[in-house]
Amino acid sequence: MNLVDTFSDFKSSKNIDRPTMVRVLEDVFRTLIKKKFGSDENFDVIVNTQQGDLELWRVREIVPDGEVTDDRSQISISEALAIDDSYEIGEECYEQLFLEDFGRRAIQAARQTLISRIMELEKDEIYKKYMERVGDMVVGEVGQIMKREFLIIDDATGHELILPKQETIRGDFFHKGDMVRGIIKRVEMRNNTPAVIMSRTDNGFLEKLLEQEVPEIEDGIIAIKRIVRLPGERAKVAVESYDDRVDPVGACVGMKGSRIHGIVRELNNENIDIINYTSNESLLIQRALTPAKVTTIELDQEKKRASVYLEPDQVSLAIGKGGTNIKLASKLTGYEIDVYRITD
Repeated sequence: MNLVDTFSDFKSSKNIDRPTMVRVLEDVFRTLIKKKFGSDENFDVIVNTQQGDLELWRVREIVPDGEVTDDRSQISISEALAIDDSYEIGEECYEQLFLEDFGRRAIQAARQTLISRIMELEKDEIYKKYMERVGDMVVGEVGQIMKREFLIIDDATGHELILPKQETIRGDFFHKGDMVRGIIKRVEMRNNTPAVIMSRTDNGFLEKLLEQEVPEIEDGIIAIKRIVRLPGERAKVAVESYDDRVDPVGACVGMKGSRIHGIVRELNNENIDIINYTSNESLLIQRALTPAKVTTIELDQEKKRASVYLEPDQVSLAIGKGGTNIKLASKLTGYEIDVYRITD
């Protein structure tokens, strides 16, 4: 591959904008000129981004024979006439240079520099683009399964994403070629290369799934106020409607569960409680303990502690399997919740 081929590769890169491309190419070729001629002051580098090539021109003032005092900025009339027989003394002489004039070794060095700059720029652009998309939904194909992570090929860009196994949900079993959804959790640099980290356990993933399934959320009629999850087990989502005519819980669940069922399947049967948000802390705690029915609540707002009293048959529902329900209710409300059984 010669330098022009490398230039063509640079031109075809989808990650590098044209002004940056022109600037980098000009820098590389001006460095080539400086090494050969000691300066690039009297040279024009013209980058043709459409054609995928460039032109190098040396510009010098034409002086009478024997009066050249600086051959970097001046050229004798005899030499100028050898380039173009129409030149006259006092004019500027434009002499086109070709890559072959620089020698094979210099061209190879410039080629390596250009390749290196292309790679650096592409990495920078990938980092910037994905940083702007942190929190967004992404869909990709499993390209490789490793011990601690899955390598996912972004369906939209073809870039490689990383889905660590600790960011997967219990019950996630992927095979090569499977399509996987998640959110972009973060972008970090690993060995000077951007690593785009996906997550299916992040609260934001559930939020994006709800946005996709519930048009009222996308339209701003319903707001997701809070989300807490034990990924793959249970989640609680507090929602609020800005339109009195729209029931936020009903809209999120859908007719006969039509909207929520798809999300539950995506999350491997994660049990999702949708509750109506309220600024009334006592009522919010009561709703957060769904499916249990609370009889009485006593709040210590200073210590953020709630004493909840329930009928005996409601206690286990309030606590949940392995304490999941009460843990999530506590996280959702910000209160430490103590459960008490009502006795006669």
